[in-house]
Amino acid sequence: MFQPGQLKSYDELNSALDHLLAGEDDIVSHLANASSLLNYFLDNVNWVGFYTMKNGQLQLGPFQGLPACVTIPVGRGVCGTAVNEDKVMRVADVYAFPGHIACDANSKSEIVIPVHRNGEIFGVLDIDAPVTDRFSADDERGLEAFVKVLEKHLSTAS
Repeated sequence: MFQPGQLKSYDELNSALDHLLAGEDDIVSHLANASSLLNYFLDNVNWVGFYTMKNGQLQLGPFQGLPACVTIPVGRGVCGTAVNEDKVMRVADVYAFPGHIACDANSKSEIVIPVHRNGEIFGVLDIDAPVTDRFSADDERGLEAFVKVLEKHLSTAS
């Protein structure tokens, strides 16, 4: 459906996500396709995926990359902090982040964006990179917009 390098901006990527999810209503399929799309088109990343809220903690969801931590308590690590504070966490050097949870020793920077469904925190989009300071303010804005497209589809999914 897509070719590497075909999408040149977050606007194009977000439009591709919107078209990909249109007409589908399965949450797991939405998350799986969203993580695959990002993994395929973002350069210099080594893990892209979702953690969803289950029993008061984050539970591993669909992802692309090496095996990952299965559960993360709210308030722990970059993902748990993003949920606890309900804000984007853009970390230039994960080893300088207090309480960082190292699922993959090759990851050096990370961005985590909270995902909401019907007004509640549903989980997070987590992206790791094998280089420090991989994620810019432009990446943050583009990925927040990506999550907004995803949230629109999650609101009617089951």
